[in-house]
Amino acid sequence: MSLLQDIPVPVIAKVNGLATAAGCQLVASCDMAVVSDTSRFATPGVTVGLFCSTPAVALGRAVPRKLALEMLFTGEPISAQDALWHGLVSRVVPEDRLDEETARIAGRICAASRAVVALGKATFYKQMAQDRNQAYRTASQVMVDNLAMTDGQEGIEAFFQKRKPVWSHSTGQRHQ
Repeated sequence: MSLLQDIPVPVIAKVNGLATAAGCQLVASCDMAVVSDTSRFATPGVTVGLFCSTPAVALGRAVPRKLALEMLFTGEPISAQDALWHGLVSRVVPEDRLDEETARIAGRICAASRAVVALGKATFYKQMAQDRNQAYRTASQVMVDNLAMTDGQEGIEAFFQKRKPVWSHSTGQRHQ
């Protein structure tokens, strides 16, 4: 599950139903989660004598401690709305719009520079593990590096020229 945060592309969970134990862990590990309004999430291992220890790692990092522990100690599922409220999922939609909305979000991401998205994802997770001051130092340096990238320069030029950017998807820097 930890590899999901290490790969350069965003990973979107799409859930339409009950996500339990490792399924709930998968949702908590993904970068985003789009779910139907009838979906539910649980870590029911305790009810069969197997505490959800590995799901607890991702769950405890995705939702507040007290909710994570309630889910882990009781095994009771939470609703899609509660999952949204507490940050386990990023979007709740009617079941008949689940595929459409997930594809729309994926399309928006795919329309951006792959190199910039990968840089942003890596930086986000790196700075989350740092204290606030170090996180700002890291993010500030990445911002400078991003500005020097070919796609960073293309984005700025396209903005000022009032046109859509044409991404190279390259991690290289533009030399002028």
